[in-house]
Order: sequence, then C-alpha cells, then structure tokens
Amino acid sequence: MNCSSRLLCVLYIATSAGLAWTSVLEIRYGPAWAACLFAAASLVPVIAVVRETVIGEQRRWLLELAARAGRAGDAAEAIVRAELDSACCERWWTSLGSEHEVTCRHWMPRSSSAA
Repeated sequence: MNCSSRLLCVLYIATSAGLAWTSVLEIRYGPAWAACLFAAASLVPVIAVVRETVIGEQRRWLLELAARAGRAGDAAEAIVRAELDSACCERWWTSLGSEHEVTCRHWMPRSSSAA
C-alpha cells in the first residue's frame, strides 16, 4: 500500500466515522428513516477501505510475480545458452540428438555385426 492509498483509507475512515456519528444524532433527535440512511451511508467508506487494501495486495503480488518472471527469464536464457555452448555437432542438433558427425568427439562407429 503506497502513501496515497493510506491517505485515502484515512479519509474513508474519517468519513465513515462522521456518517456514523450523524446516524447516532439522527436516532436521538431526528426521524428514523434519516438515521437508517446515514447508517447505510457509513458502510460505503468501509467498503472503499477494503477495496483499497485488496488493490494494494494485488499490486504487491503483481510486483512479486514480475520479479519472479524476470529471474525465471534470466535462468531460462542461461539454460539455453549452456545447451547451445555444449552442442557437439550440427548433425546432432538437426537429428534431435540421434546421430553425430564423423568428426564429432561423441561419434561412435557402428558395426555391421549383430550385438
């Protein structure tokens, strides 16, 4: 929650307290329908405070996810770079790892005899 959200929450709570106090005064000295109206109106700023806190939590979660995604992207790039650097030959890449070129250090001659 940032500074402006906190300020809004303080204003909402002050407004809610003012409306609740007006509701109490209306119960004592005014009509009952006005007291009910102010009591209902005093709940609206409370809902706004809950909304502000939920938005603040969502922003915090979003920033955490973005930070994780940034780290995961760097890790994925490092893995791909390591795999590309460890490639032994082009035929191995094009054959999906099933064959090697004759000049490759991982190449093994195949015998024609049944093993």
